[in-house]
Amino acid sequence: MDAEGFLQEEDLEGSWSLMSLLASSLMVFGGAVPYVPQFKEIQRSSNTEGFSTRVCLVLLVANILRIFFWIGKQFEVTLLLQSVVMILTMFAMLHLCCAVQNANQVSTKQHRITDLRFQYFWKWSVFEDYLLCCFGFTVLCAVITLLLMDSEVFVETLGSLALMFEAMLGMPQLLQNFHNRSTRGMSVKMVILWTAGDIFKTTYFIINESPAQFWVCGSVQILIDVAILLQVLFYNQDTRVKLG
Repeated sequence: MDAEGFLQEEDLEGSWSLMSLLASSLMVFGGAVPYVPQFKEIQRSSNTEGFSTRVCLVLLVANILRIFFWIGKQFEVTLLLQSVVMILTMFAMLHLCCAVQNANQVSTKQHRITDLRFQYFWKWSVFEDYLLCCFGFTVLCAVITLLLMDSEVFVETLGSLALMFEAMLGMPQLLQNFHNRSTRGMSVKMVILWTAGDIFKTTYFIINESPAQFWVCGSVQILIDVAILLQVLFYNQDTRVKLG
């Protein structure tokens, strides 16, 4: 190989490495980006009714499980880092929601984690209760994983559960919109970014030959994202008809 050919091959490898690094960075931080417009919307309106905090619940469970799945089956470190970033993002969203709800005095009764009635689960007024719940869940997962780590069936089941929860990411928001008969207070930008991100990461999973659970999860998420965008069109059209 002559010097010119060697330099061209080296440039090509450098370009591919740079693209790979950019793709990995997008995977790590891209999942958190959609929540920036929703975060700003809640700050602006001082209202949390349009955003389902159960989205945070689903993502926290999914990413905690994914971390333990990584311990049992070490796939790309990029996806492990993505889970850490998502957990921190969800805690930031919950902290804001608690602050806004308490500032508005939405309820005269402060619901706490010590109230074991199911209707108040994940509707607490104090941020520390969410932290405590997640800590308890993490400890439980750690104990079970430690006992069953040698079981390949358990590890694969753990991965499937993590991705099943992640696939249901948009479902709480879909149900909340249906219950409210409105998408008011929900950031449409968030859902558009969900859709773009899910398309990107599903393509990433396929190209990088990640475990099948990952691209199946991504495909389900895309379908739910599209359903929420259809809700935006439907409820906005319904509102225009009533105003007319």
